Amino acid sequence: MEPQLQHSVTDSVATVVISHPAKRNAMTAAMWKALPPLLDVLAADPAVRALVLTGDGGTFCSGADISTLRESPEEAQGLAVRAEEALAAFPKPTLAAIRGHCVGGGSQLAAACDLRFAAEGALFGVTPAKLGIVYPASSTRRLVSLVGPATAKYLLFSGELIDTARALRTGLVDEVLPDGELHARVAGFTRVLASRSQLTQAAAKEFANGRTDRDAHWTERARGSKDTAEGVAAFLERRQPDFAWTVS
Repeated sequence: MEPQLQHSVTDSVATVVISHPAKRNAMTAAMWKALPPLLDVLAADPAVRALVLTGDGGTFCSGADISTLRESPEEAQGLAVRAEEALAAFPKPTLAAIRGHCVGGGSQLAAACDLRFAAEGALFGVTPAKLGIVYPASSTRRLVSLVGPATAKYLLFSGELIDTARALRTGLVDEVLPDGELHARVAGFTRVLASRSQLTQAAAKEFANGRTDRDAHWTERARGSKDTAEGVAAFLERRQPDFAWTVS
């Protein structure tokens, strides 16, 4: 099978699958290039209310296909950063569902998601020091924001892999599940995300990511939205709310 990004939409949740099983789902240059436009399409789809990023089979992503680094390391790194930034900017909730190796560029993609759920036995590593690569400043800052400077330095300086227990303890992942329970947990949790107010989620995502100049923007959006009235009415009537506001 050719290396590719597969995608589907079920019950308002888009799933993007990194598929390159011959190389533990390593990302080729074509796959890095394909991710931003695919995310644009899914972001614009009103049927999509959340996104899951995962890997084909028993692994998430082992990073960039090393053969692409031999040709032009700078170009390959630029493609990875653009894909990472596109994922971080996705305007709806994103969740990485991780099994097996989540290493190098795979860890960049996982860190760019809003949340990370992992199966027991997964391994995480940030490995540029093994290749003599300068890790991008934006990627470094994102890693530090997740795990703090000490753990970020440990990962970056050593390139060593850490297990799910340490990843959970340091904040690199949000939940660890038995392998057989990961799929059901992700499916159930993303159904919860899809049922909540996109208005709340979109504003919270910007604020949590450090945006400080959009208070008036979101106040105006809330004022023009019917989500608050619907949420209050649904609560008082003991029913599920039907939130209408969508990311445009």
